[in-house]
Amino acid sequence: MSFFKNIFSKEKKETLDKGLEKTKESFFGKLSKAVAGKSKVDEDVLDNLEEILVASDVGVNTTLKIIERIEERVAKDKYVGTVELNTILREEIASLLSETNTGNETDFTIPENKKPYVIMVVGVNGVGKTTTIGKLASQFKKRGFKVVLGAADTFRAAAIDQLQIWADRTGVPIVRQEMGSDPASVAFDTLKSAVSQNADVVIIDTAGRLHNKVNLMNELTKIKRVMQKVVADAPHDVLLVLDGSTGQNAFEQAKQFTKATEVSCLAVTKLDGTAKGGVVIGISDQFQIPVKYIGVGEGIDDLQVFNKMEFVDSFFK
Repeated sequence: MSFFKNIFSKEKKETLDKGLEKTKESFFGKLSKAVAGKSKVDEDVLDNLEEILVASDVGVNTTLKIIERIEERVAKDKYVGTVELNTILREEIASLLSETNTGNETDFTIPENKKPYVIMVVGVNGVGKTTTIGKLASQFKKRGFKVVLGAADTFRAAAIDQLQIWADRTGVPIVRQEMGSDPASVAFDTLKSAVSQNADVVIIDTAGRLHNKVNLMNELTKIKRVMQKVVADAPHDVLLVLDGSTGQNAFEQAKQFTKATEVSCLAVTKLDGTAKGGVVIGISDQFQIPVKYIGVGEGIDDLQVFNKMEFVDSFFK
């Protein structure tokens, strides 16, 4: 039995195992072919491993880093058998994730000295941004926190309506205005409302457009500035939502948004429907931004707090 199963909720771990199934099967299927008939990790095996990691959307730079570390170990130990390759890979991936994801949170918590704790959510349309906000609201509420949502993606009526549906479903208040309203004005009203209600958590949805980086940057900067008139150090987190199933496209989105605003953490969604789960490793490493949440299913409870130990355990199980 895996050591991690003794620490983490059995149900949560089973959901994670299932969510990473396609990634794992694809990765290890290719890996077993790469080492077939080989007893020793040699140049051929490492070349094949490099291809497999890139194909799993770990990203070229992160892949080269992993290969380099394995090469160092092979050189040091003189002989490394293919049987040990799994263990070495597991250790190196865990080590990479540890460099960015320093905590090992297993639950939805908020900092004690931040009230209300303000999360500004960014990401392009279609990545599961509004759904992630709804699921986050549900998880925080379930733990006894008072949550307020802000519909500051005012450029799409669908975004406001979708957030309203989640607010109704989870039973949390929402602050909204008409489509086309000033997003910063919505954010300001949301924080005023949250403070008056003595709320614990505020989650602000923002527009998901990347067609003009300068406009996006100006808009997000304005939202931040206006929020700080109500809560001096808001937002406490800028959460970038990425669709894990888009692989390299998610890297590009991360690049654009990190240029446009100070992203402090990531949520990677839709990992259950894809073999591209390696994107979590690559994006975390390349952008040096911690992955805070991962989506491994459709259900409200299938948004999990990312835990590197659990992730690596499920990936290599």
